[in-house]
Amino acid sequence: MCGDPGQQGKIDPVFDAHVHIIDPRFPLVENHGYLPEPFTVADYRARLASLKGLSVDGGAVVTASYQGNDQEYLKAALSELGEGWVGVTALPLDATDEDIVALDALGVRAVRFNLRRGATDLRLLADLANRAFDLVGWHAEFYVDATLLLSLEPVFAKLPAVSIDHLGMSTRGLPYLLNLVDRGVRVKATGFGRTTISDVGDVLRQIHAVNPAALMFGTDLPGTRARRAFEVHDLDVIAEAVGDDLSAVMCDNARSWYRCAQVNATAPSHSPAAISAPNSSTSMDNPTAFTA
Repeated sequence: MCGDPGQQGKIDPVFDAHVHIIDPRFPLVENHGYLPEPFTVADYRARLASLKGLSVDGGAVVTASYQGNDQEYLKAALSELGEGWVGVTALPLDATDEDIVALDALGVRAVRFNLRRGATDLRLLADLANRAFDLVGWHAEFYVDATLLLSLEPVFAKLPAVSIDHLGMSTRGLPYLLNLVDRGVRVKATGFGRTTISDVGDVLRQIHAVNPAALMFGTDLPGTRARRAFEVHDLDVIAEAVGDDLSAVMCDNARSWYRCAQVNATAPSHSPAAISAPNSSTSMDNPTAFTA
């Protein structure tokens, strides 16, 4: 079992479902005038060592907007991190089936759509996400403000597996986020210092009450562009919100979602089937470009 409180406040090894590795050996793409400082695998390990009470034995390396569609940095990071780690990539909309299958063989398990930093055609986005799921079982991850979730219903209604980053970033769209959670969408308990949520614990409790399998812990290190990076105190907020299901939130939910080995059989379950649409008349016959 992982994620159980141990002696002196320590937590047994967890699955860090959201990490950004910024390796200066590989190209970066300036995004809205921003380029991050390096944060290598060695830097990540050093940061973890400084965070008393947190031990990590696996996780997900997530491609950020400033990495474009580069796959080489991700391959290198997964190779260096080793067993227990998976990748979340960004893909061009015209990525081939062969590209997707090859990345899956290297440990990539999801495709990410950053709708806060760019624009895309919703129909093409859905086509790519569904193709990746059909080929290799990848889910789709979305970095988007919860206020815009309802406008993405035409996409979500057509996708079989979806997760939302950073608790949806705000509470203004929380009712719809909870509706999605009830329909099988997962939510990353990450980036507390990035959101505008004043009571993170309350949002965690509401999500957890709808579906105990929904929340997935991550550090979001190094915390680029956030007001503050991850702090050990964030673990206390999660523990208080989810109670006896801490192990699931800290490890088992994400391991199951990312299809990693050694999934704890006692993790809470909630139907992982295709996301159900609240209104079957919703369609994508008139897709629009989405700009964040």
